[in-house]
Amino acid sequence: MHLIHDIPRLRERIAKWRRNERRIGLVPTMGNLHDGHLSLVEQAMRLADRVVVSLFVNPLQFAPSEDFDRYPRTLEHDRGALEAIGAHCLFAPDERQVYPNGRDQQTRVEVPGLSDLLCGASRPGFFQGVATVVTKLFNMVQPDLAVFGEKDFQQLLVIRRLVADLDMPIEIVSVPIVREPDGLAMSSRNAYLTPMERETAPALNRVLQRVAAALRGGDKIADAEWDAARELAAVGFRPDYISVRRAEDLAPAGPADRELVILAAAFLGKARLIDNLRLSLGAA
Repeated sequence: MHLIHDIPRLRERIAKWRRNERRIGLVPTMGNLHDGHLSLVEQAMRLADRVVVSLFVNPLQFAPSEDFDRYPRTLEHDRGALEAIGAHCLFAPDERQVYPNGRDQQTRVEVPGLSDLLCGASRPGFFQGVATVVTKLFNMVQPDLAVFGEKDFQQLLVIRRLVADLDMPIEIVSVPIVREPDGLAMSSRNAYLTPMERETAPALNRVLQRVAAALRGGDKIADAEWDAARELAAVGFRPDYISVRRAEDLAPAGPADRELVILAAAFLGKARLIDNLRLSLGAA
């Protein structure tokens, strides 16, 4: 596996693959890889001839009060995990490569509407940071396809809109959430949980399942959301939001909507956990 830290070498490597008519896949990550990340890489390897995994902890998507400085950085572990599954290239640039003129002077990319609700409302500027770095990675790698996880469902929709609006010839592939045996969605931030919090954390997914069951049973959306927030608070979470939305565009769901997604974000100790659950109600 090639380990590359600078853009000219990355482009040189990709140009050699292109000359051999290789189909290129990209998996953007912030590192500290777990089985959820590796499932994205494995999917990319099924669909592309050569796969680039990027590893960059992007400062533009962290607020000053968030965990940028303590976000886990585990390059050697990540390199070993990628080599073990046969990935072709790990691109691990430093900040000067990605933002050569500094963070404050960086041109920004924004996806209006989708970026301003749910996680975007709680974390102003977050999706602008995501859209900016993903656009730069797309330009650096120029992949045929890029793979993202469905755990970050809002991010997935932001990136799909970004690619459509900017006419990028990139196929966006999504991969279902990978969970621990007890149902907790895999996340690098799970490492922040204490042992007691780790025992509580799977309740987030269980609550989403109960919201889905309530909606299938005919409960009103607002009532199901309220009950879920109260249940999470009762077991020790600090709910940020629990919201039932239309899956296609994250607009608030109404009684006539059939294809839904239930999204939640909640704090447990120092960790902010997110999860979601797709729900199809069938014909009205």
